[in-house]
Amino acid sequence: MKNIDELCVNTLRFLAVDAVEKAGSGHPGMPLGAAPMAYVLWDRVMRHNPAGPDWFNRDRFILSAGHGSALLYAILHVYGYGLTLEDLKQFRQWGSKTPGHPEYGRTVGVEATTGPLGQGFGMGVGMAIAERFIGNCFNTDKHPVMDHYTYAIVSDGDLMEGVASEAASLAGTLKLGKLIYLYDDNHISIEGGTDIAFTENVRARFVAYGWHVQHVSDGNSLDEIESAVKKAQKVEDKPSLIIVRTHIGYASPKQDSPSAHGEPLGKEGVTATKKALDWPIDKSFYVPDNCAAHFKETASSGAGFEDEWNRLFESYKNVYPDLAEDFEHVQSGALPDGWEKNVPVFSGDFAPIATRTASGKVMNSLATALPHFLMGGSGDLAPSTKTILIGYGDFGFEKACAHNLHFGVREHAMAAAVNGIALHGGALPYGATFLVFSDYMRPALRLAALMQTHSIFIFTHDSIGLGEDGPTHQPVEHLMSLRAIPGLTVIRPADANETAVAWKIAVSRGGPVCLALSRQKLAVLDPSVFPVLKGCLRGAYILADSKSDVPEIVLIATGSEVGLALKAQTELESRGVSARVVSMPSWEVFEEQTGKYKNSVLPTDVPMLAIEAGSTLGWWKYVGSDGAVIGLDRFGASAPGKVALEKLGFTVENVVKQALKLLEDRR
Repeated sequence: MKNIDELCVNTLRFLAVDAVEKAGSGHPGMPLGAAPMAYVLWDRVMRHNPAGPDWFNRDRFILSAGHGSALLYAILHVYGYGLTLEDLKQFRQWGSKTPGHPEYGRTVGVEATTGPLGQGFGMGVGMAIAERFIGNCFNTDKHPVMDHYTYAIVSDGDLMEGVASEAASLAGTLKLGKLIYLYDDNHISIEGGTDIAFTENVRARFVAYGWHVQHVSDGNSLDEIESAVKKAQKVEDKPSLIIVRTHIGYASPKQDSPSAHGEPLGKEGVTATKKALDWPIDKSFYVPDNCAAHFKETASSGAGFEDEWNRLFESYKNVYPDLAEDFEHVQSGALPDGWEKNVPVFSGDFAPIATRTASGKVMNSLATALPHFLMGGSGDLAPSTKTILIGYGDFGFEKACAHNLHFGVREHAMAAAVNGIALHGGALPYGATFLVFSDYMRPALRLAALMQTHSIFIFTHDSIGLGEDGPTHQPVEHLMSLRAIPGLTVIRPADANETAVAWKIAVSRGGPVCLALSRQKLAVLDPSVFPVLKGCLRGAYILADSKSDVPEIVLIATGSEVGLALKAQTELESRGVSARVVSMPSWEVFEEQTGKYKNSVLPTDVPMLAIEAGSTLGWWKYVGSDGAVIGLDRFGASAPGKVALEKLGFTVENVVKQALKLLEDRR
């Protein structure tokens, strides 16, 4: 007779296998092999409460190997996270709570959207950073109110991805001792055995990164796995990797074969597997009564964990009432009342200033209003991106409440970690680099948009105006590529005041925001003359209208080209042409406005000329087929910024020339 643990492990296995079989697609191999380690975490190790899935001090679990989602759904079902058997039967179906890969926000208990390999690995590092950051800011010796572990199951594919290498190096550098990953070492990838593409010494690699590494030779030994996890918990100054030797498709006819990875076992295969594990052949989606009782008992103990923490927090409130009040703000994610008052306004006599520099001033003003929220860093570019929070310390190994992270030249890991920090909650994270290097971050940016994390991405050096570094560093297609991501808000402010408003949007909006900022100095738009402070909040607005009631032409511009449009307007007016200048810092925000407002800004019966130092792709949506765009459909060139802009057509003369040509063509 099998013991209760073995029965429970097999319950998880066959709930997953049956879900895949019913769907006719999915990945049964990983659940069959990895169920024991998942069971150990959820049943013996993790402090979690199904009755309070959002309990702030819960242990976090990420299934970085997201293709094994059927296993996670089985776990969430048996431990009472609200997934029913019917939900499991709807695996991979339209509108279900059990999509093909775990999706944050769709399924209670799913901490992160995973599937693109390596992303979960990187987000887990971000969660561990958030745990330490909040703990450093609020914990006392007798009141560790933020004190949990971050766990993940990672795969061969995760470890092959470059983002995992970056994130592992960062985690080792930061000595994130509360980060514990279990590596599903099954020696199989889609194309065959891992020996055809992945022969490195994983243990040596992670030791070199500064990780504590253990090996469990039998992936079915619950006691060995538990012992390894408990040992990892005692290592305070290193993240831990536990290499668990497993067998993909365990006990099935496809065991240890690539075909076990991503296709159902088939009716005969399911039958053979159930026979091998002494499971009822005639039952599907079956949870034995004694297993159901065991899972329920484990789940109910979670309430005890949260109750214990609540008592701790009540004591904390009595001893440290002010800290406790701040912690409650952090826990809820509610921004302090009046935080917007700290956003500076730049007067008209303010000297020309790069929007990256203005952003730095705004950030530091916001830091005083959001003392326990704003935190982040750059990919080793903080002096250039102007993203240092002055006086807020360097996040590292000490127990100081420090806000400045140093990600190193690891843009992809930075973006994934920023997402992880946002998912954890309790901090408003940002990551910064040059706009051209957003290419290195794109998978994480896409996931930020899919999950709607409150992640802020700061991209400076936003055009050919950066100059001498040349085409390798001059973004051309990047603004459009970011705008193409659904749910990602891109803001390219024209001056210091638009930058300040952009930060208001980024802080209050809730979803991911990208700020595209200039290296070169730009004239400040006087808020007593231009409606910049209110207009920018609407994504696009009439910055300077024509002298006549109806303009003959509308000049639409973003960022550094707005100043160019204003100068061209003056020249056109001197030639008797009435022109309107529209500043359009954010397409996404503008599209949220009413049709009436949008038509008032961009009337359909007036010719449009768009000006932006980037790809023209997409602008035709606004200018129409009979409009025109001054942009870049080629790479830039190495030259001083002003020279590059002039040579590539961003001059008053060229704007006026193109505007007059557009008007002539319409006559």
